Amino acid sequence: MPVFLSTLGQMAQLAFFILIGYILVRAKILPGEGTTLLSRMENWIFIPALILGTFMQNFTPDRLSTAWQYVACGSAVAIGGMLIALLVSPLCAKDSYIRKLYTYGLTFSNFGFMGNAVIMALYPDLFPDYLVFSIPLWILIYGWGVPVLLIPAENANRSLAARLKPFLNPMFAAMLLGILLGLARIPVPAFITSACDSLGACMSPVAMILTGMTVAKYDLGAVIHKGSIYAVSVLRLLIIPLLCIAALHFLRLPQELGICIICGVAMPLGLNTVVVPGAYGRDTSVPAGMALISHIFSIATIPLMFMLFDLLA
Repeated sequence: MPVFLSTLGQMAQLAFFILIGYILVRAKILPGEGTTLLSRMENWIFIPALILGTFMQNFTPDRLSTAWQYVACGSAVAIGGMLIALLVSPLCAKDSYIRKLYTYGLTFSNFGFMGNAVIMALYPDLFPDYLVFSIPLWILIYGWGVPVLLIPAENANRSLAARLKPFLNPMFAAMLLGILLGLARIPVPAFITSACDSLGACMSPVAMILTGMTVAKYDLGAVIHKGSIYAVSVLRLLIIPLLCIAALHFLRLPQELGICIICGVAMPLGLNTVVVPGAYGRDTSVPAGMALISHIFSIATIPLMFMLFDLLA
C-alpha cells in the first residue's frame, strides 16, 4: 500500500500539470499552436539537458558493465509489444488507418514523456538505466513505428538519409556526449552541471502541460464513446503490464530491471499517434481520444501496477 499511495501522489501531480495545459488551451489563454513551441523546447532543450546531466554525472564503468541487460530487456519489450499489437489490433478496428494507430499504441506506451517523468519522480537513481533500457524502443519507433504505421503510404517512400535523420536528434547526441564525459570522468565546469540540472527539472512539468495542450485542441465528444478506444486503453494499461508482471514473477530478474520494464509498459498511450498523422493532414480525433482516456485511467492503473509488482517481486 505505501508504494500505491506514493505512486498515486506522483500521478496526481502529473495529472494536475496535464489539467493546466488543457485549461490553458480550452480557455484560450494560450493558442493551440503553442504546443509547437513547447514541443521544440522539450525536445531540443529540456530532455537533452536532463539526459546530458544524468549521464555525465552518473554513467560510470560499473553501469556500463550492466548496460547490456537493460538493452536486452528493452529489446524483449519492444519485440513482444510489437507481436502482441499485430495480433490484437485487427480485432479492435476494421479500418486500416485506425488499425495502424491501435497497433502503434499497443506497441509503444508513452514511455518517453510520461515514463521519464514517473521514473524521475519515483526512482531517480534508475533514470540512467531507464534511458539505456528505452534505446531499443526508440529504435523500433524510428525504424518501424512512425514510418510504417503513422506516416501515410504516399509519403513513406523516403530516401535512406531521410529515414536515418530521426536518429540524429538532440536526445541521442546528449546521451552519447554524456556517456563519453561520464566514462572518461572528464571534468565539467560547475555552471554547466548546474544548468543541466535546472533545465532538466523543467522536463516533467512541461511534458505534462504539453500533453494537456495537445489533447485540448480536439473535440473529443464524438469519440470518447467509441468502445474500441476503451478496449485498447485496457489492453495498454492493464493486460500488457499484468502479463509483464507475471513474467517477471517467474523470471526473477533484478528489481531494477523489473522497475524499468513496468515503467516502460504501464504508461498510457503516447502522443505520436496525434502529432505525426496531424502533420500530414489526417484525422486525429480517435488518437486524441485514446490519449485522453488512457491518461485519465493511468492515474489509477500506474500506481496499481507498481503495487502489484512490489508485492510479487
